[in-house]
Amino acid sequence: MTSRRDFIKIAGVSLGGMTAGGKAAYQAMANTLEKNSLDPTLLNRTPTYCEVCFWKCAGWVYKKPDGDIWKITGNPDDYNCNGRFCPRGTGGVGMYYDEDRLQTPLIREGKRGSQYYRKATWDEALDKVAEGMKKIAQEHGPECVALFNHGSGGTYFGHLMKAFGSPNIAAPSYAQCRGPREVAFLATFGEGVESPERTDIRDTRCLVLIGSHLGENMHNGQVQEMSDAIDKGATIITVDPRFSTAAGKSKFWLPIKPATDLALLLSWIHVIINEGWYDKDYVDKNTFGFDLLREHVQNMTPEWAYGITTIAPHIIRETAREMANASPAVIIHPGRHVTWYGDDSQRLRAVAILNAILGSWGRRGGYYNPDTLKLPEYPHPPFPTPQRTWREAFPGKYPLAGLALASGLCDATIPALTRNCSIKGWIVDGTNLIETLPNQKNTIEAIQNLDLLVVVDTMPMEITGWADVILPECTYLERYDTVRTGPHRQPQLALRMPAVAPRYDTKPASWMAKELAKRLGLEAYFAWESIEELIDWQLKQVGSSLAEMQRIGVKTFPRKYDDLYFNPAESYEFNTSTGKIELYSNEFANAGFDPIPNYTPHEEPPPGFYRLNYGRGPAHTFSRTSNNPNLTDIMDENVLWINPKVAQEWGIKPGQEIWLKNQDGVVSQFPIKARVTERIRWDSVYMVHGFGHDDKRLTRCYGKGASDTRMITKVHIDPVMGGTGMRGNFVTFLFEPETMEAKS
Repeated sequence: MTSRRDFIKIAGVSLGGMTAGGKAAYQAMANTLEKNSLDPTLLNRTPTYCEVCFWKCAGWVYKKPDGDIWKITGNPDDYNCNGRFCPRGTGGVGMYYDEDRLQTPLIREGKRGSQYYRKATWDEALDKVAEGMKKIAQEHGPECVALFNHGSGGTYFGHLMKAFGSPNIAAPSYAQCRGPREVAFLATFGEGVESPERTDIRDTRCLVLIGSHLGENMHNGQVQEMSDAIDKGATIITVDPRFSTAAGKSKFWLPIKPATDLALLLSWIHVIINEGWYDKDYVDKNTFGFDLLREHVQNMTPEWAYGITTIAPHIIRETAREMANASPAVIIHPGRHVTWYGDDSQRLRAVAILNAILGSWGRRGGYYNPDTLKLPEYPHPPFPTPQRTWREAFPGKYPLAGLALASGLCDATIPALTRNCSIKGWIVDGTNLIETLPNQKNTIEAIQNLDLLVVVDTMPMEITGWADVILPECTYLERYDTVRTGPHRQPQLALRMPAVAPRYDTKPASWMAKELAKRLGLEAYFAWESIEELIDWQLKQVGSSLAEMQRIGVKTFPRKYDDLYFNPAESYEFNTSTGKIELYSNEFANAGFDPIPNYTPHEEPPPGFYRLNYGRGPAHTFSRTSNNPNLTDIMDENVLWINPKVAQEWGIKPGQEIWLKNQDGVVSQFPIKARVTERIRWDSVYMVHGFGHDDKRLTRCYGKGASDTRMITKVHIDPVMGGTGMRGNFVTFLFEPETMEAKS
């Protein structure tokens, strides 16, 4: 088995500090630093936490004596990173130096989508936004303004929206990513998985990754813990149609037929129950519905699953035995991007059930009980009670959705006879909805029906080309933000403060929201004079202060209770209808869904088409970093993984540029290079998400690679919670753009 040193290598010299990208510039910087032996004691450092991805690792920003940023490193006291940043984190300084950044407020002239804008002052831009919001509130109600957000700035705009009277606040990370797992685990255990996930990977003896690409998605803390587990001899089982990075570190790679994962999970449950390998004491004491589960899976044998998944029966039994031998220190990983086929809540229910019968919930090496320190809100008046929510647009649908759906808000923007009010205004903060929401045609139709579209971003992403008003946000290196309070083994706080002054005419979201509040008559909800006053007040309520956090960056607090893991001698009441872990879910049954998951076959690719799978690259986060001058040196475009058998049939050579055409006739805007490899099944192709940008203002990534989002026109909606299943799309190959028909 490969050691941790071979698994993850983080450079000793940071990528930070490059102003224009380029390997030559990076090498020159490294040579200069080595030659001059820059004394670290001469550097100024300020605390931050990373905004390049949701993991939000805490770190230090170092500056040279002349005030320029030198590098970003991890804070050793931070549980999210343990002092080590991933390549994206170290390269985050490229966001600050990127000359393609949005530099001034902009107001659209002409029709929406024309991408013709004029420069505006902040007063002019904010006045226009406030006027548009007031008009919508007067004519339709404040609930007809919606917020889409991804990132720290959403806290302030979310507060503004609640004060305005709208509950329609959505992060695409719910309906397009993690929502099904939260619903499934809540129904099973009465608690969600949270973020960062509560997986005790460092002490596990068996880690099962079913569609979870650790090492490529670079969830920093989990990757480090997986490395530790590998060094300790843990068994890794990877289920994936593609031989991923994680598969290369695994004892077992199961190259499953896509869309059949639920059949494999049910057959594992069958084997573990029928062989008596489940944790009998744990199941007897803590679960509800075991006998019903046993009966349900009796015919779901490995032989049954083999005909569906193509995984041999002896492999199914052997991997089930590996899990059982490690129990309770075993994790069937819940994943993060889990919106695949439309039955995702049920698939994740099967994941939760498998963890439950192996006794891993609340056990060392399984799932620990996280703790979080909540900061109080600065005093403000009560929020007004909304008259409508997004649910009115979908009566009777998605009953178990715990949060607003970004895709639902998009759909509710398109007028329909069944709705008494459509969404009329969008504020989009830090999320490129054109590349985030599936079915781009639907998103653009919704945008064209808006009275107001405001985009807050650091970069000229595709969504900015449709905006009425563009508000340029300064990067996370130039601003204060909410104090990070995410869950972990012990509660921690992490501070982000400005390392440098904002470049150009850019502002932080906290300032924008407060200024808009003034124009909307909502000043009382933002009563603090400055962001420093707000943060200092919050910190002092929990025994810290802004001055202390500026000095240490991260503060760790003791747990309230000694309950990181279950005490076997104690009884526990779970937050479910029975007070037990529900293998048979009463919540699902009461909502009209199968209380125990069933496998239902999914559609097959048409002749000459292949299932489109997509994922992450370790150097990039979605589409937001593909123009970063530091990170483009690591990966500047995506490629299409194609099995050699398929490539031979089509006459496709390694590195050849091809266009993709999906089942609905949509063709990729730009070509993508072929990577011919045995590391993928013949019935699938694979690409990294986040490329194929068509905004020429993104000078480094324009036209590089293909956009997977453009090819996702068929969406399978999860009826349980509204998640958007996006892996039911198929593509074929073209050798010229649009003009040549696909080979039959």
